[in-house]
Amino acid sequence: MKRSKYEVFVKVVELGSLSRAAEYCNYSQSAVSQIIHSLENELGIKLLNRSHAGVWLTSDGEQLLPYIRSLSSAHHELSDKVFELLGIESGLIRIGAFSSVSCHLLPPILKDFKEKRPNIRFELLQGDYREIEQWIADGTVDIGFVVQPTSKEFEVIPIFEDRMLAILPAGHAYANYEHVPLQLFEHEPVILLDEGTKKEVLDMFRKNHMKPRIEYRSEDDYTIMSMVENELGISILAELVLKRNPYHIVAKETQPGFSRKIGMAIKNKSQASMAVRCFLDYVIENKERYITSPLKYSAS
Repeated sequence: MKRSKYEVFVKVVELGSLSRAAEYCNYSQSAVSQIIHSLENELGIKLLNRSHAGVWLTSDGEQLLPYIRSLSSAHHELSDKVFELLGIESGLIRIGAFSSVSCHLLPPILKDFKEKRPNIRFELLQGDYREIEQWIADGTVDIGFVVQPTSKEFEVIPIFEDRMLAILPAGHAYANYEHVPLQLFEHEPVILLDEGTKKEVLDMFRKNHMKPRIEYRSEDDYTIMSMVENELGISILAELVLKRNPYHIVAKETQPGFSRKIGMAIKNKSQASMAVRCFLDYVIENKERYITSPLKYSAS
């Protein structure tokens, strides 16, 4: 089935541009413009402001957006059900994931799954923990990668435990030690990842009644690795983030050690489309192929 006018409108809002939405939907820009114009005429309300800089919601559009999102999700579910009834192995799966999962875990899974189910399409949205939970709740995504514990209203399938590792400059005094004591973070400059795993790290410090010497904050993993490489401080990052990192750094388990539990969450698997259920089953059956054994790190 072709995209609904509601889905096109939501994509225009998300991308803030008629041209980018047209490219994403594989439509002409004039076709997208006509769809938006038709929807505004149908509702009798102006939904978007337009300028050379892009498009944005009017105040009325902001109030109607949640309802239009619901209609878009309903049309998506209808399309999947029709394909299921017709026995067509097709459909769209919308996945929400945080950066380390979307970069290091999902690509090989999607590649192998697409080889078996080439007619199933994917849409990937990248966000932080809170955004992903909201996307699952409001139907923006079908499946979300989450860190447990999460909302009790979701069905969660555990995937793996991702170790949290201390990140040190290659020449650090603890670079050759097997473990790094957490107390070290009270005495040396700390660079905190100010999103995602921030919660796990700060919770661990609180649990051990510690006050880390936080001197820098960054929302980017690779910025932190570069700062550690340049001896501006030490940090703690998730093991999944550290795959194929190009920096001259060392990663070690902390003492005491800790990890984050990653799972796939869905509102209701029994009500999900055939394509979504098929993908979930594939990941459950094959997850060990994609979760490598603990990485050994040394200075590069």
